[in-house]
Amino acid sequence: MMATLQAPWPWYIAGIIIGLIVPALLLLGNKHFGISANFRHICAACFPGNVSFFKYNWRKEVWNFFFLGGIVIGAIIASTLLKNPNPIEVHPALKSTLATYGITDYNVLVPQSIMGWQALTSVKGWLLMVLGGFLVGFGTRYAGGCTSGHAINGISNLSWPSLVATCCFMIGGFIMVQLILPYILSL
Repeated sequence: MMATLQAPWPWYIAGIIIGLIVPALLLLGNKHFGISANFRHICAACFPGNVSFFKYNWRKEVWNFFFLGGIVIGAIIASTLLKNPNPIEVHPALKSTLATYGITDYNVLVPQSIMGWQALTSVKGWLLMVLGGFLVGFGTRYAGGCTSGHAINGISNLSWPSLVATCCFMIGGFIMVQLILPYILSL
């Protein structure tokens, strides 16, 4: 049983499980799946200033805090108790491409050389972590939701704006990975 939990799951199993969260939330309490709204709820709960965007009944959305807490607790359990003991498998072609950018640490989910705290001592680290985080936050707010909210919840509800937003997220991701990220990593 532990070996099954520790091994990577195929996309079609994990995808179905994630996909079933949407109807479960709708059926169990008419709730919508999404992560980025939690940032608004946290700000409204912790910093109730005179900003009209944060003046609403955030207590009605307190279930989101439990949902977010479950994600954090699940990540801790998965990364400690259910950690795959085998090295992460990286395709040889990808290894050689990443090596040209100086990335050789594959046994972590995100290479520490570009996304660890020590990365903030370089221009590359600031571009990836601080500016990238700002752009993701801005894009999420501008699009009216995050990738999970639009791609998983919005498309399953046949929302045309969610389909457009998801296509734009994907196009932006392709442009970032193929054109912009190689330039940043070569700095």
